[in-house]
Amino acid sequence: MITEDSVIDQITADEHGNVSVRRALRVLRDGVVIATTYHRHVVDHDADLSGEDPRVRAIATAARKDVRPPPSHPR
Repeated sequence: MITEDSVIDQITADEHGNVSVRRALRVLRDGVVIATTYHRHVVDHDADLSGEDPRVRAIATAARKDVRPPPSHPR
């Protein structure tokens, strides 16, 4: 039997509070992965989180609390 599933398999926060999310669409035959396609998106540090997966929301919320300002540019 061939089935598909979709999972978020990678969530990474950067020092500015932006979060990169990778979703894997997997095709399985009898429970064994036979193909995978990846889709990525970035959640900006000030984006609305209401449509995101609960794990992404949790990591983005934590990352926002530990945001470092961007480096200043000399004039």
